[in-house]
Amino acid sequence: MRGLAGKVTVVAGGGSGIGAATAVRLGEEGAHVVVGDLVAANAEEIAAEIRGGGGSAIAVEFDIADDESVRSLCARAVEEFGGLDCMHANAADMAVILQDSNLLCTRHSIPLMLERGGGAIVYTSSAASHVGEPERPSYGMSKSGINALMRHVASGWGREGIRANCVAPGMVLTKTLRDNSDQAFQDFALGLARSHRLGEPEDIAAAVAFLLSDDASWVNGQVISVDGGTTTRA
Repeated sequence: MRGLAGKVTVVAGGGSGIGAATAVRLGEEGAHVVVGDLVAANAEEIAAEIRGGGGSAIAVEFDIADDESVRSLCARAVEEFGGLDCMHANAADMAVILQDSNLLCTRHSIPLMLERGGGAIVYTSSAASHVGEPERPSYGMSKSGINALMRHVASGWGREGIRANCVAPGMVLTKTLRDNSDQAFQDFALGLARSHRLGEPEDIAAAVAFLLSDDASWVNGQVISVDGGTTTRA
């Protein structure tokens, strides 16, 4: 992809699952990657994998529900690599909105991106934000809130060079899901999709990398479904 080489990227929640796959993909694309995670060992494992493949990465232990911790995460990008160009806000926190993890990632990354003349943010949302599930109302509401925040950022700073988009994954076979679900559940989930398989973290990572890259320089304010056709919408 064009325009990721040399870009400084923070993956907030990059120690496992979708975030880890995204951090590795960005490293492969030539970005400088700051892998942030609550579990320091997980962040270091992914950063070491990126460095082992010839990429550039550091690990940062941080708490995405803590304002100062998120500020420090973004500051480390500046300290180590000279600035901040891209943010993947991937971790979750169920606290009230003033402590919301995505809001904190937004608050501390945008000023640094503006210093570079612009940047890109990708939030991890979910198909639950728009399908109207009969269960998990709070989960769907929280993900809809992420979509609204993303559109606010795109509207408020798009003319200053900031792009903001969401990826909305379907059922993704992360290690956690593989370890905590049986075949019957996976078969049920597959039956909801228009695909021959369930998702892998690398599927979402590819979409995030595209949205952060210069190839997506005219994509702003969008929720991109990456769910094997589980949802179809205009």
